[in-house]
Amino acid sequence: MASHVSRLLLFVCLCALSTNGKAPEPQLSLDSLNPLVLETEYAVRGELLTRAAELETQLQAGTPPLPFAKTVRCNIGNPQALGQKPLSFPRQVLSLVMNPPVLSVMEASKVYPADVFARARKYIASVPSAGAYSESQGVTEVRKEVASFIEHRDQVRAASADVVDVDNIFLTDGASAAVKLAMQLMIRGKDDAILVPVPQYPIYSAVSTLYNGSMASYFLSEENSWSATIAELRRALREARDAGKNVRGLVIINPGNPTGQSMPAEDVKSLVRFCVSERLVLMADEVYQENIYGPAPPFFSARRAAIETGEKVQLMSFHSISKGFSGECGLRGGYLELYGISADVRAQLVKLASLTLCSNVPGQFATGLMVNPPSKGEASYPLYVEEKDAILSSLERRAGIIQKALNDLPGVTCNKAEGAMYLFPQLHLPEAAVAAANKAGKTPDTYYCLKLLEATGLVVVPGSGFGQKNGTYHFRTTFLPPEKDLDGVIILLGDFHRKFMEQYGGLSSKKVEL
Repeated sequence: MASHVSRLLLFVCLCALSTNGKAPEPQLSLDSLNPLVLETEYAVRGELLTRAAELETQLQAGTPPLPFAKTVRCNIGNPQALGQKPLSFPRQVLSLVMNPPVLSVMEASKVYPADVFARARKYIASVPSAGAYSESQGVTEVRKEVASFIEHRDQVRAASADVVDVDNIFLTDGASAAVKLAMQLMIRGKDDAILVPVPQYPIYSAVSTLYNGSMASYFLSEENSWSATIAELRRALREARDAGKNVRGLVIINPGNPTGQSMPAEDVKSLVRFCVSERLVLMADEVYQENIYGPAPPFFSARRAAIETGEKVQLMSFHSISKGFSGECGLRGGYLELYGISADVRAQLVKLASLTLCSNVPGQFATGLMVNPPSKGEASYPLYVEEKDAILSSLERRAGIIQKALNDLPGVTCNKAEGAMYLFPQLHLPEAAVAAANKAGKTPDTYYCLKLLEATGLVVVPGSGFGQKNGTYHFRTTFLPPEKDLDGVIILLGDFHRKFMEQYGGLSSKKVEL
């Protein structure tokens, strides 16, 4: 024992001598981290959310007092955090799948409808346990459900060559994990670029940076309901190639985030043709495909566009249980589907998926429940339809109420939300406000959003976090606060905005039209 202590003391002395008696520098410090991690930014959980957390701590402490009683997080599409109730059918099935011993007892007592028990038994039979690893691509039974969903959605005939191959489906921890898989597969280094719409959901810019690639921006037309034009795509592609970039893919977000537009079928087909002509992989972010409101163009998938045009496009499509009307963000479920991509490339994606063994199995089953809900004639069907319709109709009403309120404010213009769960109003800020922001070292929209947060507790995200045309300023807000709370939210926002504009000399400016 004494000899071990002596050796340890000798080692400590040698370490002290090697550092001249100074404490050694830690292996991990900001200076020694992967620089790509330091460069990576993710706006929806950035500076505004950090400040909101500080204010929430201050509210709990009660000192110093704040001018509001709570924060309202409109910064992220997280429906259940703002009061949306989970759908009954998925939660009932999952409760049994997670605890099989109670199934027989509960079935005998008829606690749930009969179809709930039938679905739970099917899922329980498909895996050794919900706590066991599945195959790397996900539970086969669920992938079959996803395949059937896609075929039904895209009106694929059974005898068609376009039936979905289950081997082309990967179950993932939400769409974000699917995006990361796809971009990790494609980006080889800093000279590789992906064309991304601006404004964009910042997972694309963040992952491009993290994997040492580049994002090439194409701008959506705010004046034309945030549409994408082939002329703008050609400009962005030419600019990226002139800069020495090898542009490998094109991202479309349909319905749009943060912009809320729903693409007409012909626009989606044009984008498919563009990708084929320019040898680009089409990456279709379609997580809001159930969120379409009013007279907006109905959702039209990129896969269906490829089928109907007959174009041999290479396509990766993403979907998620977090959005739509299910709002199951915390369960982390989603899928990636490959179309027109060879088996040898798919094998490399399987290898990447295998690095994490599999996505979480409860989230996989939740994905199955999203794509294969109760059908007409089953006991759970009436309640499921009632809950679904109530959520979507409420979202549509809330979108209209908030959009009107925003457009009634001086110096604000806001396009209608055709889909998704966001509005992206433009702020026409007075020069004095822009100067104050610059003096504070903030972008003007960040300055506005911070002031809004500190005065009202409303948490929104500056448009600069999503990208925007130079000289324009926006913010993204969800329309997820419950309808009963909307009047209060609108009053808070309106009172703040008018005071802000008055402070910086903006109330006299004329209403700006898009």
